[in-house]
Amino acid sequence: MSKILIIEDDKFLRELITQKLVKEGYEALQAIDGEKGIKEVKNQKPDLVLLDLILPGIDGFEVLSQIKKDSDLSRIPVIILSNLGQKEDIERGINLGADDYLIKAHFTPNGIIEKIRKVLGE
Repeated sequence: MSKILIIEDDKFLRELITQKLVKEGYEALQAIDGEKGIKEVKNQKPDLVLLDLILPGIDGFEVLSQIKKDSDLSRIPVIILSNLGQKEDIERGINLGADDYLIKAHFTPNGIIEKIRKVLGE
């Protein structure tokens, strides 16, 4: 069973994604901010991270950069989940090592599962 860590401060969205992941047979882990997210990545070594960019404290770009700089964690795929749909934000995320990008206003729970399966090669 693949472990997916959701780093998202919006409780409703976090719960929605968690329910969908569990229903699809994934183990879902949660973190509500960047600092907790980094701790969870280090402790849990998830198979994939769904990462919001706008977080309290450490933002998603910083979380991504810390994951990708750590040789133990750098192979963990990261899908960015954000309201920031500007080309510069997408490029910055991809340049920092994100595997894919979902814009919150445009995705469905099924769309998230499809992206996860694609990134995990399932």
